[in-house]
Amino acid sequence: MKKFLKNRKAKGFTLVELLIVLIIIGILAGALLLVAGAGTDKATATKIVSNLRSAKAAALMVYADKNGSWDWATSTDTSKDFVKYMDKGTETDKISIKKGTHGLFLVYEGTPTVTAGVAAKLSDLADSGVPIYDSDAVTSANTPSFPEEENKDVYMNLYFKD
Repeated sequence: MKKFLKNRKAKGFTLVELLIVLIIIGILAGALLLVAGAGTDKATATKIVSNLRSAKAAALMVYADKNGSWDWATSTDTSKDFVKYMDKGTETDKISIKKGTHGLFLVYEGTPTVTAGVAAKLSDLADSGVPIYDSDAVTSANTPSFPEEENKDVYMNLYFKD
């Protein structure tokens, strides 16, 4: 009998070997999902900031066309004039201009894009010097932070007055 078992060649994997391989694949897949989710949040936050910067450039073009006046930005009829200067792919329906105590702000309406992960990445961008703010910036003279909360509107200063 021992001779028979010695001469037998294994033609497959044991159950333990298969389980170990499956566990390793599961761990790698879980790590990949965590990394991919964080990358998606960062990409969405960067897209929001990019859209606001494009809107700011477009608003400055309208400002130049209107002979250096911001009156168009506060009028309900002309406050969306900057949209025609923006690229077609930009989410222009989510961007508007809001008058605050200390100037004009571009507003990116957060719902439903700004999740908790995106808000955290926006907060990181604000901490690194990107000029984005939370809703307190509209009434406060100096609010350089962005809270890590879902569905917050994102503000970028368009025109600042003392």
